[in-house]
Amino acid sequence: MSKFRNLISIDDLSRGDIEHILSRADEFLDVARGERKLRILEGKLLANIFFEPSTRTRMSFESAMKRLGGDVINLGSLEASSFAKGESLADALRVVEQYADCIVLRHYREGAARFASEICSIPVINAGDGAGQHPTQTLLDLYTIKKEARLDNLKIALVGDLKYSRTVHSLIKALALFNARIYLVSPDSLKLPEEMLEMDVNFVECDLKTAIEEVGVVYVTRIQKERFPDEEEYRKVAGSYRITAEMLGDSDAIIMHPLPRVDEIAYDVDGLRNAVYFRQAFYGVPVRMAILAEVLL
Repeated sequence: MSKFRNLISIDDLSRGDIEHILSRADEFLDVARGERKLRILEGKLLANIFFEPSTRTRMSFESAMKRLGGDVINLGSLEASSFAKGESLADALRVVEQYADCIVLRHYREGAARFASEICSIPVINAGDGAGQHPTQTLLDLYTIKKEARLDNLKIALVGDLKYSRTVHSLIKALALFNARIYLVSPDSLKLPEEMLEMDVNFVECDLKTAIEEVGVVYVTRIQKERFPDEEEYRKVAGSYRITAEMLGDSDAIIMHPLPRVDEIAYDVDGLRNAVYFRQAFYGVPVRMAILAEVLL
């Protein structure tokens, strides 16, 4: 595999790169659980810069960094930063790189992380750029599939917002490297963008019932109100899909979700063996440990 300095897009990684990161994550599982101490990032400092809300991505990066002996600084609220005074993103990044060894950036504008990587002298990790990509989420999704199901000859259903979901866009590009058969379930107005449908991927459009019967993994996404330019359009599709325990019946399919959920997975699914979305959130820690080790050592 090729060692990478930044992680901006899943397009930048080969299948070998991805398999290396997933294998490296295995080495950190007990450290992520707090069962073993490791100080390989002692003396290193991570800067979290988030322009959009985040719980799992921000906290799992903090957990990963600290469990490996490093430390974290956060930008905090935008209102309390110099952005409120009109400072540009470029100037802010050039300042932050003076204080840290690595930047994790989430920004509402597609391409912001790539821009940051081009002007910064320290590694930059994309934690989500608008409707663009979310590569670290993709890697932890693949790791979850590897641990809870299987990656080879995978049949997976992507359910919900396939138009705006950056997690879906990144995941499809990665799954293409593993020759997965991908079932698409979405309202008409939230179908996968045409340019992605033209990829060399085995896509099947179907309804939710058929998808659950056919696949080993059901990946559910939230319909994201914040991505709609018109709230009325959001209301037309909100609540389009809801997975319940009754719907799953005796299916062995695992249910994944990048979280947070709103109402697309009923709470009665939480206690079923199918539900892996909370373990999926945990897997973000060893995977992000592997990424940090890759760019910082």
